[in-house]
Amino acid sequence: MSASTPQTLRPDRKKNRLVYNLLGLGVFVVMAFPVYWLLISSLRPNVEIRSYDQTLWPSSFTLDNFQRAVNQPNFSTAIQSSLIICGTAVLGGMLLATIAAFAIGRFRFRGRKFFMIVLLTVQLLPPTAMLIPIYIQLNDLGGLNEYWGVIVIYLVSTLPFATWMIRGFVINIPQELEESAMVDGCGRMGAFWRVTFPLLAPGLAAAAIFSLITAWNEYLLAYVLLQDNDKYTLNVWLMNFTTSRGVDYGALMAASTLIAIPVVAFFLLVQKYMATGLTSGAVKG
Repeated sequence: MSASTPQTLRPDRKKNRLVYNLLGLGVFVVMAFPVYWLLISSLRPNVEIRSYDQTLWPSSFTLDNFQRAVNQPNFSTAIQSSLIICGTAVLGGMLLATIAAFAIGRFRFRGRKFFMIVLLTVQLLPPTAMLIPIYIQLNDLGGLNEYWGVIVIYLVSTLPFATWMIRGFVINIPQELEESAMVDGCGRMGAFWRVTFPLLAPGLAAAAIFSLITAWNEYLLAYVLLQDNDKYTLNVWLMNFTTSRGVDYGALMAASTLIAIPVVAFFLLVQKYMATGLTSGAVKG
């Protein structure tokens, strides 16, 4: 009986593996199909897009949709606005989140646990729920229709979760490394920037991905706080493809594809850096 037990278990394991593979394939298809449809529609002629008989593969491919998207007014200024706002918010957020994560992870002070709970609680509240107070405060401070007003809101929106994420990497780095550097003559902050900070590359990369995706994909706050067409971000700029005459779906799909490229490229670049940073940090340690 005992000799036949493994043989009877093998078919069950194969069935379970087959079921898991099919479930994984189904989830992948559901998640990948919208991306596939976006790419195909951006290359599909506008006549086929408006047709009632839709096919999974277009009869012909065209780049006219991308040409109309690029030639749309304020395209270059929208790129500039998105890069300035999102880049500044991410860089500033990473700097502040790193300092805050180091303080929470290394120092023991009264109310530290409560402060960490508040960080996550604040993250649960979406910025759009505080749209009216944000609008009033920025109006009083002169931040409406200004880049710095949106940058501050994006930075504050992503800072709590980024701090929490980087803190997890800080507490996993042995404190003895900093103590050894301090014995060699470094101060507390000098030991952090020279020893601990380089080992935080994977955490910084993960937090930067989260912050960039959140800021890059945000629409409502940018639409309300920025009032000039030449200051709109790319997501708000997409409204230009919807007019009283209808929607230019082909150009809209092409523009959406172009907007997604920087985030995907940054993710692929940082993902590779996360792996190399993790291994190099382990070797240096």
